[in-house]
Amino acid sequence: MPELSVLLPLIALLMVIGAFAGVLAGLLGVGGGIVLVPAFFYAFSALGYDSPQLMQICLGTSLATIIVTSLRSLNSHNKKGAVEWDILRGWGVGIVIGAIIGVVVATQLRSIVLQALFGGLGMLIGLYMAFGRSDWRLGETMPKGGFRAIGSPVIGFLSVLMGIGGGSFGVPTMTLFGVPIHRAVATASGYGVIIAAPSVIGFLFADIDVAPPLTVGAVNFGAFGVVVCMTLITAPWGAAIAHRMDPKPLKRVFGFFLILVALNMLRKVIFA
Repeated sequence: MPELSVLLPLIALLMVIGAFAGVLAGLLGVGGGIVLVPAFFYAFSALGYDSPQLMQICLGTSLATIIVTSLRSLNSHNKKGAVEWDILRGWGVGIVIGAIIGVVVATQLRSIVLQALFGGLGMLIGLYMAFGRSDWRLGETMPKGGFRAIGSPVIGFLSVLMGIGGGSFGVPTMTLFGVPIHRAVATASGYGVIIAAPSVIGFLFADIDVAPPLTVGAVNFGAFGVVVCMTLITAPWGAAIAHRMDPKPLKRVFGFFLILVALNMLRKVIFA
């Protein structure tokens, strides 16, 4: 068991990160996982639990927190009538299928491969958030048919491989097809629930050799508890802010921050 001199600062850090993740979930619809996965990775590594399966624990724990965060955020947005339930229902089945496939794949990959995937995809998301334009359009309505049949599982699949709630892929997809940003953020919080719930069930049955205390399968309930306590408080704050301000400037700043996080993850892969 780690010494208190190491454990207490890390708990304090996870509380701050959890609060930040909750605000992001409500404000930008990104589910918080884009921050939590690297935070868990560095925290568990500092505690001495680095292993070829560490990223699975980070993904599983992040997705477990997203169930709670996304439900809280979805409820807050729904009270304001901002959730596009038709989109959520139409894309939901495919997203769940993709998420289940993602769990099967993620549990078979080594940590370093998942780090590389997180770094590469995180870089793309960061570039879009930093430099994407709100007037970019691929269409005026959300697509159906073949595009939805392919696109929805891809969102679920990639989200699980990154341990995120779907907003990082879902919000750009919706805005590119004419959904107003506030409604896209609100609807993306629903993506988080339907991605995280089946994924966490799968991660609970993952076979992990080296894991921190309070870990079941690939879900660490210690980190989960600390983060959820904070996100339950701060997710509604983010949702309230999203309806009162233009999140575009903050989105760009966060995009640059995410690029730095992704680069650091890739650096660890290259010099591992």
